[in-house]
Amino acid sequence: MKIKKLSLALAVAFAFAAGSAQAATEIQWWHSMTGALNDRVNDIANGFNATQSDYKVVPVYKGGYAESMTAAIAAVRSGKGPDILQVFEVGTATMMAGKKVIKPVYEVMAEAHEKFDPKSYMPAVTSYYSDTQGRMLSMPFNSSTPVFYYNKDAFKKAGLDPNKPPKTWDEVEADAVKLKDSGATCAFTTAWQSWVQLETMSAWHNQEFATEQNGFGGLGTKLTFNTEMLVRHIAKLSSWVKSGLFTYAGRTTQPEAKFYGGDCAMLTTSSAAYANIKKNSKFQFGISQLPYYPDVKGAPQNTIIGGASLWVMGGKKPAEYKGVAKFFTYMSSPKVQAEWHQKTGYVPITKAAYELTKKEGFYEANPGTDVAIQQLLLKNPTKDSKGVRLGNFVQIRDIIDQELEAVWAQKKGPKQALDDAVERGNVELRKFERANKGGK
Repeated sequence: MKIKKLSLALAVAFAFAAGSAQAATEIQWWHSMTGALNDRVNDIANGFNATQSDYKVVPVYKGGYAESMTAAIAAVRSGKGPDILQVFEVGTATMMAGKKVIKPVYEVMAEAHEKFDPKSYMPAVTSYYSDTQGRMLSMPFNSSTPVFYYNKDAFKKAGLDPNKPPKTWDEVEADAVKLKDSGATCAFTTAWQSWVQLETMSAWHNQEFATEQNGFGGLGTKLTFNTEMLVRHIAKLSSWVKSGLFTYAGRTTQPEAKFYGGDCAMLTTSSAAYANIKKNSKFQFGISQLPYYPDVKGAPQNTIIGGASLWVMGGKKPAEYKGVAKFFTYMSSPKVQAEWHQKTGYVPITKAAYELTKKEGFYEANPGTDVAIQQLLLKNPTKDSKGVRLGNFVQIRDIIDQELEAVWAQKKGPKQALDDAVERGNVELRKFERANKGGK
């Protein structure tokens, strides 16, 4: 009899334990990180899950950014879908327009009574993902900014000081001539030409890219990047193509291989390329701030971010939102952010994570890895330097790429190409406006 009672008690205990284990609220996190970055995402989720038993974050790779965003929006509208969705920065305006599809981060954090101070995040990061009232709509995650990489060994061979990278575009040109004369097959190249050479160049010189605060003010935006400064800049790069100083090698990350492969001596690309360049380069390289034009008033200002943020999807249960809020608090902690920054090359989204990384001596051991943060923090963002947030931005970037490629191929002049890019891009903005009337 005693054995039966003991067996019954144990059965009840095990059933209770099993029920408790199943009681954890599952938080679905759809993302687009592959390879080592996918491993880092899993590490963050597992780290959070190990700190408590009420919630379980489940990361799910859902394909590329555009693919996962389209799938998530469709799933949410049908009553399903993730709790958290990683969205690239060019999809921000689209997510904002879908008010019934998302739940703003500032609301999620406030309702869960989680400590949340936007001022603790990097200003250039927060401003991009906030509305005109300064309220954060999504949680910054993998943020990067353009920087300048150069081959120190090639600089030595050309008789240049390997510890003195060019600061201005005229200095880049002078160094490129010496590099070419020393036998370099490619003196300079750039990845992400729209993001780096137009969008970021505008912010770096505190120049307007589009009306309505570069699109942050809502619909009715018109592109204005066919400015005298940018026409001058694209004309300079075009002249470099003719003289063999600039080699165009592709729209996205393709030019990075020409740098770490030793072909190109100077490169402008994302700070997040650091890990790949460090892994593949067989030479000493340096990282420096983006070049600028000193005669442009206010330059340099601050660079803008790329990468992605985490959006909270609508139509979820209160328990799920509470779990999301607690996960965001964990994810934003200095330790977690510092580790993410150091292992991936993305910038830390909080000032505390930056200070912790500095305290740990990471920047001393890895010179140049703090350049991206210094650029973002150089000055407080203005209405013209906090980023570009446009509807149909993916299509607009494609148009810009096409027009710039026409310049590099000497088929169009710089002014004509930028004028055409503005005209064609505005057509895309009007399409977005018609599809999202009344949205801001």
